[in-house]
Amino acid sequence: MQITGAVLERCGAPAPFADSRPTTVGPLELEAPGPGELLVRIEAAGLCHSDLSVVDGNRVRPTPMLLGHEAAGIVVQAGPGTATAVGRRVVMTFLPRCGACEACGTDGRLPCTVGGAANAAGTLVGGAVRLRRGGERVNHHLGVSAFATHAVVSATSVVAIDDDVPPDIAALLGCAVLTGGGAVVNAGRPEPGQTVAVVGLGGVGMAALLVAAALGHEVVGVDAVRSKLELARSLGAAAAYTPDEAAAAGVRVPVAVEAAGSARAFETAYALTAPGGTTVTVGLPGPDARASIAPLTLTAEARTVIGSYLGSAVPGRDIPRYADLWRAGDLPLDRLVSDRIGLDDLPAALDSLASGEALRQLIVF
Repeated sequence: MQITGAVLERCGAPAPFADSRPTTVGPLELEAPGPGELLVRIEAAGLCHSDLSVVDGNRVRPTPMLLGHEAAGIVVQAGPGTATAVGRRVVMTFLPRCGACEACGTDGRLPCTVGGAANAAGTLVGGAVRLRRGGERVNHHLGVSAFATHAVVSATSVVAIDDDVPPDIAALLGCAVLTGGGAVVNAGRPEPGQTVAVVGLGGVGMAALLVAAALGHEVVGVDAVRSKLELARSLGAAAAYTPDEAAAAGVRVPVAVEAAGSARAFETAYALTAPGGTTVTVGLPGPDARASIAPLTLTAEARTVIGSYLGSAVPGRDIPRYADLWRAGDLPLDRLVSDRIGLDDLPAALDSLASGEALRQLIVF
């Protein structure tokens, strides 16, 4: 079938992207789903830093590549041997899980080896590529490629969700909430009543803040962009600071989550972590980024530093939990949406994301 999608032509284009135009929107050919795969009509897709990191070259992927990994849509066709029913709304997740490798047996702590290899190669988890443009292969982004009217995905890349969850909320559950919330719940694991600091208040960081607050924790928000601090307070943060202000105030917390994807943010989160506490890093800085900490504090203060990919999540377990928090009115995810855009608006939206001003910009179909 013919679809319309946003294709990244090359990694490493210079900003501003509204001028360099690294993406093009146009027709593509999408093959029918094979065994274990689904054809999904995309309803909403979020623009995330993981998309930006491919565009700016911090995470090089094979191009041309159809971008987009945070999305929700409706199943319109199921391949042979696929149990997900046609007509169901599904949430996309950016790491398919084979369920058989050693990493899949770690309850979310380690990313699936098979899924990670497929993501790096630009294929679906079974090795297939279902996208073409004029006979040329177009690679899949993280097994999803949601910046398009339709996508073929592995059934292991989706979680079915009830229709009462609207598509814009459902899309956020698959990356921002799964990653940010999971960094708190699955990796940081604060005790009841403990304070959580979140460094980096983009879409993932604000989602971490919302989940921590929904679970009854006092939350401290930290970001270099001052306009985000008031929003953090309105979303439930007990306090919000710039990094320098947090240091001057002597903030020390049992659990600090770094969600900005920068060495400076990691150093800030570590500095805010109290003795005996845990620093969780969930951001994805450039491969050459380096941070500095005092190793003595790890031993002398019994500290823990833990990395969390996709929020150390088991999507089929965790997404329904977050959906229930939303239903209960405890997780106001609509507040994370800073703008609703179309595919043609993508270059300017990437610039807005790179500036640090945007939370979640949703492409709505």
